[in-house]
Amino acid sequence: MTLADRYARVNASLPPRVKLIAVSKTRTVAEIQALYDLGHRAFGENYPQELRDKQPLLPADIEWHFIGHLQTNKVKYIAPFVHLVHAVDSERLLDELEKRAAAAGRTIGFLWQAHVARETTKHGLLPDELRATIQRTAGSDRWPHLQARGLMGMSTNTDDHGQVEREFAALEALFLELRGSGHADAARFTELSMGMSSDAQLAIAHGSTMVRIGTALFGERP
Repeated sequence: MTLADRYARVNASLPPRVKLIAVSKTRTVAEIQALYDLGHRAFGENYPQELRDKQPLLPADIEWHFIGHLQTNKVKYIAPFVHLVHAVDSERLLDELEKRAAAAGRTIGFLWQAHVARETTKHGLLPDELRATIQRTAGSDRWPHLQARGLMGMSTNTDDHGQVEREFAALEALFLELRGSGHADAARFTELSMGMSSDAQLAIAHGSTMVRIGTALFGERP
């Protein structure tokens, strides 16, 4: 199956309200360019230095999403051009993003990462921590160059679809709660990033607005 065939199949599986983030980590510039040439514009990367090196070699209108765990000392590599940071899990990271966004004269969007999986290796804030953080910082002018756009979350890596579905349902409920709480800007707090190649349809059924898909688009990695 060709890249064009896989791209058409993935697009056909997504409702219009869901944005496809093509996960291009470890993919070559040529592979990304080929998908771009088919009309795709939103790409997701996990590694700051890799993204820094790829970005100038590819078209300037690509919308880059940083979807991995981001360390504060790596923010400088992506702040000049990144569109949305999906996995913010600390105020310290927001402070660094603010500093770098201000220096670049940009506004950067971000998603709070919520931890609902049963795996301790997953990053993110527990629901109560997230509620407290958003309530405490509501109305603050601490991060004027950043915009909170919603939530991101990952399910447990398991073949138990029931567990994955319960975790996605919990993320959806938390997203709707926070959006309606009055502590988030509901007009901007609109994105729920969850779902990958293996569980995208479950995520979509529970309100995902962005799915992060790599293998189903590009094929298996060598």
